[in-house]
Amino acid sequence: MNDTPLEDRLATLTAAIADRTRARMLCLLMDGRAYTATELSAAVDVAASTASSHLSRLQEQNLIACVKQGRYRFYRLAGKPVADALEMLMALAGEERPKVKSTTPDALRFARTCYDHIAGEIAVQLHHRLLELGWLEGENDYQLSNQGLAALTQLGIDCSAPPSRRRFACDCLDWSERKAHLGGALGAAMLTAFERRGWLWRQLDSRALQLTPAGVKALKLHFGLSL
Repeated sequence: MNDTPLEDRLATLTAAIADRTRARMLCLLMDGRAYTATELSAAVDVAASTASSHLSRLQEQNLIACVKQGRYRFYRLAGKPVADALEMLMALAGEERPKVKSTTPDALRFARTCYDHIAGEIAVQLHHRLLELGWLEGENDYQLSNQGLAALTQLGIDCSAPPSRRRFACDCLDWSERKAHLGGALGAAMLTAFERRGWLWRQLDSRALQLTPAGVKALKLHFGLSL
């Protein structure tokens, strides 16, 4: 139980948002993506050390979360309640959200491999749709619901548990979209099945994946995705 008076906690929280640089960072994170401290410092035009100080302040107030991906640290909003509160404040302020422009080539950004599973815009949308349909359950580490197991098995996707210590299904931060796509053994099995069915083709000299006309129809039919 927090013994600090509510008005004091509210004052501390709003003070963290009230700083112009921190407010700009929060606005940038409202697109749902995750960014490095370096990217945020460049976007708000402050030194890296200054950006780190601001990010620490936002973390202390549970407004943002840090996600580790390899040797990088990415920052994103701490959750939907934070996004909802900022959405209302931004509406009152009457301003459009600023955006950080991606420098990833279009082909790689749309669809590519990430180790042995699908990444890019397609993969992020697919991950979101699997959760929306209730086929995946949990947070970060997922399990298949009965409905999800039946649907994916019918599509020829291997849904068996991996024989090693590998995670069955998990979120993996997409480096171009900066949102989660599906990783783990299930993510790899989906790529294998999509290639076998001719929905995706690998480009021999690149990590880029090509979505075929059959794939466009299949993603619409089986997952309700329009690409």
